[in-house]
Amino acid sequence: MLRIFLFLGTNIAIMAVLALVMQLLGLEGILAANGVDLNLNSLLIMSAVIGFAGSFISLFMSKWMAKRSMGVHVIGQAGNSSERWLLDTVRFQADRAGIKMPEVGIFDSASPNAFATWWNNNDALVAVSQGLLQSMNKDEVEAVLGHEISHVANGDMVTLALVQGVVNTFVFFLSRVIGHTVDRVVFKTERGYGPAYYITSMIAQFLLGILAMMIVAWFSRLREYRADEGGAALAGNQKMISALQRLQQVSNPQPLPDEMAAFGISGGALHELFASHPPLEKRIAALRAR
Repeated sequence: MLRIFLFLGTNIAIMAVLALVMQLLGLEGILAANGVDLNLNSLLIMSAVIGFAGSFISLFMSKWMAKRSMGVHVIGQAGNSSERWLLDTVRFQADRAGIKMPEVGIFDSASPNAFATWWNNNDALVAVSQGLLQSMNKDEVEAVLGHEISHVANGDMVTLALVQGVVNTFVFFLSRVIGHTVDRVVFKTERGYGPAYYITSMIAQFLLGILAMMIVAWFSRLREYRADEGGAALAGNQKMISALQRLQQVSNPQPLPDEMAAFGISGGALHELFASHPPLEKRIAALRAR
């Protein structure tokens, strides 16, 4: 919770500084002189509300959505030795990472994958697929669990949601400024909004949204390297490398839903600029260079 308040405070400060800079530069006056009657401060506040709303709603619904969309079976009491080992391993790693025991679950998927989710790092969900348990040995599974526990301990779910909120804010803000300017200056609309405003805003939002996706994906890749380091610290460097090498042997892994993709162990086949995970060979090289 403290992480949320600190990050929100930082973002509010950034927006306050941005509003001050716009005032000092007289940007609103420049726009007004060119026939663009736009209240930038009000637009910035509205953009922040819209930008963060979706991000936070997704974050606070993430555990519920994960359980239902992935069909996660949460282990209450271990029904067999495999589940008992899974619970004991997660409990041990959580203690070492300084967080409370998360919920541990298994979901039915032939693809080896795992994810962690929820805003509270002391009440998170860590889930692994049946495919992962069947295709990896215990050392490799231990490393994967360490990777996910590191995501939780680092507060990656909250941090990435806040980063998403920031880029959403500026995508909405800048697209509306561009649309308003084109509508007033180029098409000379004097009252209300003409078609040019809506068309230009949508095009600008689409193009800026692509840039925003690249920024969020870049940040997500950085967090993956850090989670790999955390997994190596909890389970052992060689175990983490072996787990990633095992993933290299799997062809066409089944992708996770968007809400969990950034915190899974394996990434999709998207272009590297838009991928939430670095290539496995780069992750292995980074661990070997430690």
